[in-house]
Amino acid sequence: MSTVPNDVAGQYRPAIVNKVKLRLVPFLALLYVIAFIDRANVGYAALDMNADLGISHAQFGLIAGLFSIGYFVFEVPSNMLMRKVGARRWIARILFIWGAVAVATGFVHNFTQLAIDRVILGVAEAGFFPCVILYLSYWFPERERARVVAQFMVALPVATLIAGPLSGLILDHVHWFGVSGWRWVFIIEGLPAVLLGLVTLFLLTDTPQQAKWLSADDKAWLTATLEAENAAKTARNQRTGFWRSLAGWRTLALALIYYSKSVAIYVLAFFTPQIISGLEDNLSNTMVGVLSALPYGVAAMFMVWWARRSDRTRERRWHVALPLFVAAAGLCAMPLADNSITLSLLLLTVVTVAVYATYGPFWSLPSLFMTGSAAAVGMASINSIANLGGFVGPYGFGALQSATGGNNLGLALVAAVLIISGLLVVRLRFVRDAEATLRAPVDTGHDRTPTPATAADTSR
Repeated sequence: MSTVPNDVAGQYRPAIVNKVKLRLVPFLALLYVIAFIDRANVGYAALDMNADLGISHAQFGLIAGLFSIGYFVFEVPSNMLMRKVGARRWIARILFIWGAVAVATGFVHNFTQLAIDRVILGVAEAGFFPCVILYLSYWFPERERARVVAQFMVALPVATLIAGPLSGLILDHVHWFGVSGWRWVFIIEGLPAVLLGLVTLFLLTDTPQQAKWLSADDKAWLTATLEAENAAKTARNQRTGFWRSLAGWRTLALALIYYSKSVAIYVLAFFTPQIISGLEDNLSNTMVGVLSALPYGVAAMFMVWWARRSDRTRERRWHVALPLFVAAAGLCAMPLADNSITLSLLLLTVVTVAVYATYGPFWSLPSLFMTGSAAAVGMASINSIANLGGFVGPYGFGALQSATGGNNLGLALVAAVLIISGLLVVRLRFVRDAEATLRAPVDTGHDRTPTPATAADTSR
């Protein structure tokens, strides 16, 4: 069978890809906006909640991180079940349950109840992100993967851009029925997930073969292209068993790289409002929310451009490593800006933009050598292990904040983790090899029409 680059002589059909992109990516990004607001809004609620419930810095760090424990335990099973049940029903189930738990956070009365609620929220949301990443691999060819992932994950900075001002406004102005504003933050921001869970059942389609909104010719081309890529990956890497996908050395190496991102992202998400609040006296909660959101607006624009550049150059390693190094430098410079809110915001913007820029290029790497059930297990394993950084980062940062009375040591340790991971992604040989395969031509199968059997295999 001939080997033909899939962008030769018009054989690559971007119109079909764009049709799929417009149908799926905006809605999935909206769901992720809601997801991240519901997991991170505790950072804004803490401006009033901590005093009401008598929670210390160290206890808040634990509260923020407990979400990741429940997430870690249930993420791999969730992704495996999604592959069996189908994305439409499984993602709808995740949304509905996590929304209900998020609303329930507004009714806690002490540290213990809040801690239990955060663990349950992690369990409820477990699997959403890797489910979507796996789902996107059912629909988009490799050459589109980084930018599509980035377009989906632009939801993260957008979520914080929305959550900051919205949470600040609720804290300052919503005290209905004599209930504290921080409680309404959880209730108001949790309800959309419940409603969108119902909408998901009607809007998502499990596989290209089931898409009534694609023509038969569109389905045939998309299925053939994805099938050819999966066949090429299987030939290069052979079939990967369950345990190797779950905890093989390549999975663990990628998880360690992604772990550094999680440490930084969650420290920023949970502690930026408190850092900004401490920079200047008499800032209202609304102003803290607005200032906290500014870095994420810049990050949303940059991460899409950076991912597009990675796809265009078909280079991944340095598109992950360079932002990690820049973020580390920004964190190390933060102590120099203690007395300047302007300089502090500038450095927070640099750090935030750099960390978020890694998403698209990074998540194009696992799919270069993982297919089928191996992809379902491997992607979930990478994300779940790495998201332990969402526990270690906030908990460790909060403990150091309590012990030292400042942020400098915590920021330095986060910077060190980012530097180690940047060096690792550049040096790992299998990452270099996977990147090289992205530039290699693949058999696109344009000279044949997929049989129903092969189409079904592709969608699994």
